[in-house]
Amino acid sequence: MPKAYWIAHVDITDPERYQDYVSTASPAFAEYGAKFLARGGPMLALEGQSRTRNVVIEFASLADAQACYESPAYREARAIRGEVSTADIVIVEGVES
Repeated sequence: MPKAYWIAHVDITDPERYQDYVSTASPAFAEYGAKFLARGGPMLALEGQSRTRNVVIEFASLADAQACYESPAYREARAIRGEVSTADIVIVEGVES
C-alpha cells in the first residue's frame, strides 16, 4: 500500500497563537503515525504562488492521512489554524517503490 502525504503551504498571521495550533494538533498527528518530512525551513520559490511556510507530513496510507484530517482532535486544531493563518493543504497518495 502506498504512503500518503499532507502538503501544506501556510502564511502565519499570528505566530504566537500558531503555537496553540501546533500543540493542539500534536495528539492527532501522534495517533495517526504522522512523520514530518519538511516543517518550515528554508525554501526556494521557483514557479507560481508561494507561501512563507511549507510542510510535508507522511502517513502510512491515504486512509490514515484523511482520517487524521477529519479526526475530532485535528478538527479542533484546524479551527485555531484558520484563525491565525491562511493555508493551502492537499493530501497526495505516493507511488509504490
